Amino acid sequence: MNGKLIIFSAPSGAGKTTIVHHLLKKIPALSFSISATTREQRGDEVNGKDYYFISQESFLHKIAQKEFVEFEEVYTGTFYGTLRAEIERIWAEGKHVIFDIDVIGGLHLKKKYGESALAVFVQPPSLEVLIERLTGRGTDLPEKLAERIKKADKELKYSDQFDVILKNYELETACKEAEKLVTEFLFQK
Repeated sequence: MNGKLIIFSAPSGAGKTTIVHHLLKKIPALSFSISATTREQRGDEVNGKDYYFISQESFLHKIAQKEFVEFEEVYTGTFYGTLRAEIERIWAEGKHVIFDIDVIGGLHLKKKYGESALAVFVQPPSLEVLIERLTGRGTDLPEKLAERIKKADKELKYSDQFDVILKNYELETACKEAEKLVTEFLFQK
């Protein structure tokens, strides 16, 4: 039996990853969809846990074989995507899939899965706050940071295409609201 899909999308730095980790701890019926990417591993990231790190050649082959339900070249030369087998793996475990995914990828998933999916846009207080968060991370070179900021500005304009806009002005409140939204969607009669 197919489960449901919970899609959390937002510009980088809006807090979606933190909210998704909170939900995974609180709602045992959820399992995290691990995305595939061509980017390099960062820090203590683990292949098969944080992402499936694959070569660009392998990624392009999987595209040709229609193994992705969605994919995108998020940054120049850097692809991200959701493998069909990943969703099927989670459903086979009897769980619902939760995604921490970029905005365009989230919209593609919602379009593909319709009423079986809840698409949540995590909105930061402002672009200025988002820039502060991204700068404060200290993980990106200036040119990569500029690319993220430009992308974030563009992504904020898609918020009204999602089922719900979750304002992340205060993280604890946003996590509680997300928990309520997801629980109602998964367990509604």
